[in-house]
Amino acid sequence: MEGPAGPARTIDDVKVPADHPNPVVRSLLSFWTPTAESMRGWALASVVVNAGIAVTGAGVRVTGSGLGCPTWPRCTPDSFVPVAHPETSMLNMAVEFGNRLLTFLVLAVGVACVVSAMRMAPRRVSLVRLAWLQPAGVLAQALWGGLVVRTALNPFTVGMHFLISIGLVAACWMLYARSGEGDAPPVRLAHRDIRRLGHVLVGAVSVLLVLGVVVTGTGPHSGDLRASRFDFDMEAVARLHADVVYLVVGLTFALLLALHVTDAPRAARRAALALLGVELAQGVIGYTQYFLAVPAALVLLHVFGSTLVWIATLRTVTSLRTRQPVPSPAQVPAPV
Repeated sequence: MEGPAGPARTIDDVKVPADHPNPVVRSLLSFWTPTAESMRGWALASVVVNAGIAVTGAGVRVTGSGLGCPTWPRCTPDSFVPVAHPETSMLNMAVEFGNRLLTFLVLAVGVACVVSAMRMAPRRVSLVRLAWLQPAGVLAQALWGGLVVRTALNPFTVGMHFLISIGLVAACWMLYARSGEGDAPPVRLAHRDIRRLGHVLVGAVSVLLVLGVVVTGTGPHSGDLRASRFDFDMEAVARLHADVVYLVVGLTFALLLALHVTDAPRAARRAALALLGVELAQGVIGYTQYFLAVPAALVLLHVFGSTLVWIATLRTVTSLRTRQPVPSPAQVPAPV
């Protein structure tokens, strides 16, 4: 005969992810029992992976692996994974297929952000909406990637592929910024005109990124010998790109000066200073690759710098305002 049954397990006996003894596992499972801190951590992870896949995509191009997997969604006409193909080297195939696999990592982080936002207590609609942009954006990127392959790396489709990633990075950064704030109306931390200058700077950097795509689509490193190029004068588009660089650096310096003169919050001043430093480093890389006839390694570094400039710009602008938590009904004073 069996002995007396033990007491029934209660919810207190169940180990939830937040209580897991292993810190790595606890971090990975934190999306199921999110806190404000873990929500922000997943949002930051989404910024990193989306910026990372934009850079690895450039790596595919500069290694000539753009058509390493010549079909989509399969890698070859007969297989979803790399197999020997008479027209493509296995190295190029592995590089392209590896970049495709990274899409699943980006999607996984995006899904974790969605789950975290939906399980937050209390749930914040603003975070849920921003979080859903990530899996939706990854799906759009995957479909557009198929178009890139099917158009044999047309420079327009390749450029848009990068710009969609830039848009996703912006959405991820806004999720990161908003997860550290409340949902009350925004409160300025700097003068109104300084905030306007920040918005102008975002627009100028956006133009700079678009022109960078045009320069890339005109120059070498198309990703494959079969790929077409924009029919622009390389010297002219490179000079136009450089002119906008000067404009962006000038706007950044003006913003930094205005923040110091008005004694703006330290976080905003440090963000603007970091942005200026990233821009100057990116300028050095750009001029070096120009005078060295655009070596592949520097192109990859320049794309990495472009994503850093974009993130630093977003960080600077979001540091110019904040949002307080919405007061609960109990905190709202009763009308007199």
